[in-house]
Amino acid sequence: MTREEIIVAMKDCASELGHAPNSAEFRRLTKISLNQVRKNFGNYRRLLLASGVERQGAGYKVSLKSLFLDWARVVRETGKIPTVAEYELEGKFSIRPLVRRFRTWRQVPAGLQEYARQEGLEGEWKDVLKILADHLEVGAGQTRTFESPTIMPSWQRVLKDQTSTETVYGKPMHAPLNCAPTNENGVIFAFGIVAKELGFSVSRIQTAFPDCEMLREVAPNRWIHVRVEFEYESRNFLTHMHPADGCDLIVCWTHNWPDCPLEVPELKNVIEGDRASITAGSKT
Repeated sequence: MTREEIIVAMKDCASELGHAPNSAEFRRLTKISLNQVRKNFGNYRRLLLASGVERQGAGYKVSLKSLFLDWARVVRETGKIPTVAEYELEGKFSIRPLVRRFRTWRQVPAGLQEYARQEGLEGEWKDVLKILADHLEVGAGQTRTFESPTIMPSWQRVLKDQTSTETVYGKPMHAPLNCAPTNENGVIFAFGIVAKELGFSVSRIQTAFPDCEMLREVAPNRWIHVRVEFEYESRNFLTHMHPADGCDLIVCWTHNWPDCPLEVPELKNVIEGDRASITAGSKT
């Protein structure tokens, strides 16, 4: 069977059961063997991800998409940004997945606004994003004892509005990559430029998490296997709700996650001349 046929079978199976099937249920209802799943997806979890079928309940992480859709539904129904008590009452999930992702409940609106922009959800949730933007605009004018890293300063919002219809470039670098990356794809390209000199050899790049498998030189004629996730900013790893134990490195352009438990090569330092920050192999 092809990947597409297996994905269709997974969706039909989930629809019939009313929940994401476990592997035994999937095999019983579809007659598709685990060997076919491994051949096309690597493992059962990746099949679930490719199918967009989410397992929920105790022990399973809720995707950011599901969190956004539920939170946005509450905003639409109430006409306002919910407080903790309101969301606990009206929401499908507890506040814990959102707080774990955005650290405080106060930062949830800005974080979900950025997610909606990245996923192109402005059209479907235009009313919700208007309520959200008004809420953040009011909050930006109030005196704060801290600055949330997810809330854009007012002058940057004006600049973003002025350039929304134009192509925006990164800082010129006069290198094989003319301008600095402005997204994750640019980070992947930039890494390809310097991978060899940093002691990495790419084995595989994929769309599933983690993005890449590599060999890393640790001593002369000694290489180890490492799993790598590419992000434009290291903190986006949290936005995408990736498990920290699912990879070994986060390769990014800008490192803005001080408490990151993983090693974080920051390509901006490498390409601008500070190669020691990565070749030393230290956690930052």
